[in-house]
Amino acid sequence: MRTAIALGANLGDRLAALRDAREAVLQIDGISGPAISSPVYETDPIDCAPGTPSFYNAVLEVDCTLNPVILLDQLQSIEAAMGRPSKRPRNAPRPIDLDVLYIGNTVLQNEEIVIPHPRLHLRRFVLEPLAVIAPERILPGLHLPIATLLERLDDRAELRLIISTW
Repeated sequence: MRTAIALGANLGDRLAALRDAREAVLQIDGISGPAISSPVYETDPIDCAPGTPSFYNAVLEVDCTLNPVILLDQLQSIEAAMGRPSKRPRNAPRPIDLDVLYIGNTVLQNEEIVIPHPRLHLRRFVLEPLAVIAPERILPGLHLPIATLLERLDDRAELRLIISTW
């Protein structure tokens, strides 16, 4: 199933972190291509402590045959290997952040994971890169294409294009 993963980083070499995380995701058994990467955007931190560095954000879409919880575990293992502590304050700076946005038309809500991501449609830093790679995709429960959700979004956060192909 086509699966989208949001990538974000705001510590260290942010672009290198996104590249390393993308490579690690592509090495997961059960993940295959074609892999499509959105452009990388820089965004100001939202709901973070004053002085928090800006984020680099992108979205990766791949084919995935994994159970959603197993995928989440694999992504958290990548985060840990890249230096993100498992116990951390909410919205703390991080070397990498990996979030499952959707897995095909799967709808799931349990203690570990909610799919589609419950705030996906509220975040410009997710919708804008996603609209580049999957503008016509309609996710369960959202009823509108990603591009339309982006057009109607009330979030006026500024995104700065860093690199189109990485």
